[in-house]
Amino acid sequence: MAVEHFDVVIVGAGLSGIGAAVHLQKDRSGKTYAILEGRGASGGTWDLFRYPGIRSDSDMYTLGYGFKPWEQAKAIADGPSILSYVRETAAEHGVDPHIRYNHMVKRASWSSPDAQWTVEAEHNGETVRLTCGFLFMCAGYYKYAEGYTPEFAGVESFKGALVHPQKWPENLDYKDKTVVVIGSGATAVTIVPEMARDAAHVTMLQRSPTYMASRPAQDGIANWLRKYLPLKVAYGLTRWKNVLLQMVFYNMARKNPAKVKERLIGLVTEQLGPDYDVQTHFTPRYNPWDQRLCLVPDNDLFASIKQGKSSVVTDQIDRFTETGVQLKSGAKLDADIIVTATGLNLELLGGLDVRVDGVPVEMSKTVNYKGMMYSDVPNMASSFGYTNASWTLKSDLTCAYVCRLLNHMDRVGMKQATPRLRGGPIETDPWLDFSSGYVQRSIEKFPRQGKASPWRVHQNYVRDLLDLKLGAVDDDAMEFSNPVDAPARAHEAKPIEAMAH
Repeated sequence: MAVEHFDVVIVGAGLSGIGAAVHLQKDRSGKTYAILEGRGASGGTWDLFRYPGIRSDSDMYTLGYGFKPWEQAKAIADGPSILSYVRETAAEHGVDPHIRYNHMVKRASWSSPDAQWTVEAEHNGETVRLTCGFLFMCAGYYKYAEGYTPEFAGVESFKGALVHPQKWPENLDYKDKTVVVIGSGATAVTIVPEMARDAAHVTMLQRSPTYMASRPAQDGIANWLRKYLPLKVAYGLTRWKNVLLQMVFYNMARKNPAKVKERLIGLVTEQLGPDYDVQTHFTPRYNPWDQRLCLVPDNDLFASIKQGKSSVVTDQIDRFTETGVQLKSGAKLDADIIVTATGLNLELLGGLDVRVDGVPVEMSKTVNYKGMMYSDVPNMASSFGYTNASWTLKSDLTCAYVCRLLNHMDRVGMKQATPRLRGGPIETDPWLDFSSGYVQRSIEKFPRQGKASPWRVHQNYVRDLLDLKLGAVDDDAMEFSNPVDAPARAHEAKPIEAMAH
């Protein structure tokens, strides 16, 4: 059987993958592509997660695509609405016929003599092979198969229901039940007020507090602009408004963390009142934006606490019991249901096994190039969003840059584009400067980043916009070549081990 060949293979049919396909169609007219999706449905995160209250933790004017305005009144949208938006985008642009479901990509092997990737995917128990000139990884940043759950002593003794948000049971009945949600991140902050509507009581059990930032679920300015201006104009203005406000807030947090911390804690105190122990339950030990802030739309979590429907306990688990959890303070929490909102398992490139000219690539020994490519790995990019802003802002820029790169290669008659550390190993930092547990558990498996462009990951949309949309594609770090050059460079295919900082 002949192996199918495509100009581009996209891995993942979620928010990033659908966006990548639309960009390819708009900016690379006539080029062939296929999307390989490991699951049986599109939508990625927004199809996978089914827990109560699932929603965005960014506004949809920046989480939405630059080319497709968000038209609903709610800026902080629920999961089903976002899923519909992604699928509507795919349908409008004719992307659906290009998606191949239940194709779990496992391996990708680059051949310099052929200037192409051979991509292997598991489909219905068999291995399917495709070839492509460029591989675009849009598989997200975490392991879809399972979330992170710490090892809790005595967990097997608990007689109630134990649930992880990443595998939410379809018919879980929590009406009038006592619930404990373990965690204090975005997922816990979403689940607690939503479950508290019907549960007898919900307790958010946290080891340490997280910064909370409340904002209206609807953007009044956006809704006003949409009444009086053309849809795309109103969307563009709102998008830039939110980008700039976020950048101002982030820069303030970095330059004057004490003042921003005081303001954030003050806002929580205003909501919960002077008698609530904000110091214990809502005052983190770290500075704002050392970890991602949790969004509380319309103050729903605080309202739930004030109504007595939910509460926060700051303590550590000693062990599980038959009826709940025993805490290290000596206190006990009884529960009919325990939700382990304890985080994700990060996974680079969907766990892809990468080889270049027969040599296995250890991705942790590569250095990031422009936040999307990797040193000595030809014709491959990945979509990875911002940690301090909406994912899609960076994803859109990455897609546009990949199209620019492919167009440049066509113009100059080159088939291979490979980021190179010209001077050998460089001083590097971790790829993400984030103290969150889910990052620290896995960061050593990720590529490194350099001290300066193009090897630096800039968490700055305006800077990336100028660089990726207007900056040179053929910079000194990018090597363009054709297959005839391959034999002379075969020894260079091994990843360069960067010098750790």
